[in-house]
Amino acid sequence: MYNFALAMTTMTTNTTNSTIDHNALRARYNPDGSALRRDQLELLRMLQVVAEICQKHNIRWWLSSGTLLGAARHGGFIPWDDDMDIVLLRKDYKRLAKILHSMESSEFVFHSMRSDVEYVNSFGKFRKREGAISSSSRRYNYYRWRGIGLDIFAIERTNFFAAKAASTIYNNLQHLTSYIRVGWIRKPLIRLIELLCLGIINPLLRLVGLINPRGEYHYTLGTGWAKHTFYLKNTFPLTTTLYEGVEMPVPKDMDAYLTGVYGDWRKVPSDDFIRRCIHCKEYIEEIYGPQSETK
Repeated sequence: MYNFALAMTTMTTNTTNSTIDHNALRARYNPDGSALRRDQLELLRMLQVVAEICQKHNIRWWLSSGTLLGAARHGGFIPWDDDMDIVLLRKDYKRLAKILHSMESSEFVFHSMRSDVEYVNSFGKFRKREGAISSSSRRYNYYRWRGIGLDIFAIERTNFFAAKAASTIYNNLQHLTSYIRVGWIRKPLIRLIELLCLGIINPLLRLVGLINPRGEYHYTLGTGWAKHTFYLKNTFPLTTTLYEGVEMPVPKDMDAYLTGVYGDWRKVPSDDFIRRCIHCKEYIEEIYGPQSETK
C-alpha cells in the first residue's frame, strides 16, 4: 500500500505459525464486530496516517514489541491486543514528534509531555482526540485526551544498566504524583521531576551508557522496558511484512529481537495469562462476560 523502498529491502517471508488455530483465536478474542476488533482496525488506520507522514519526510520507523510479535505470529494484531507499538531512532523520533505536534487535525493529537503536563511518559502517543477507553491507571483520569492511540517509541545507544536505572528513578518518582489529587500541587511537581530526571540524572546516565561494547540500543532513557534490546545489525536494512494485509516495516531479523524479549514467542500463552494482559474493562466484559474484571 505504501512505498517503503527508501528504507527497506524486499518483503520478508511470512513467519506466522501454521500450527496455531488463528480462526479460533479470532472467534474467542476479537471477532468481527466486537469492540476490540473495531478499535484494532481504527488503530491500523491511524498507523497508516503516521506511515504516510513518515514516508513524506523520509523518516524510518518499524513495528516493535507486541505489534511485531503479532506480525510474526499472527500476521496482524495479537487477537487480544488493544494497542500498537512502533519505534524510531532517537534523532528520527525528534523529527517526527516535531511534525506531529505541529499537525493541525480535529481528529488526532500527539500526546506527550509537551502537549499535556499530566502525560508523564517518555514516549509519545498518537491518539484520537475524542472518546475514552477505560483504564485502571490512576493517572489516566487526569489526561487531557483519553481516546485510543498507538505508542511511538525512540531508541538510543545505551546499556541495560543506564536504561533500567533511568526508568526506575523516573517512573517511581512520577508514580508518587498520581496520588496527589490537587492539580496545582501535582502539576508543578510533575514538571520538577521531569527537570530533575531528564535534565540532570539522564545526562549523567547517558555517560554510563557509553560503556557499551556490544552496541546495545534501548528505549530512550526514562521510558522503561529495559529488557527490550535492539542491535542495528539485526535491524537494518529494514524489510517489510504483511500486517493485516498491509505492508509494514520490520527489522531485518525479527526472530533475534522477539526471542530476546519474549523467549519462545511462537507459543500462544494460556487463557489465564491472556486475561491478565487485558486492561480495558469493555474488552474484558465482552470476552469474559459482565463483572468478569472483578474475578
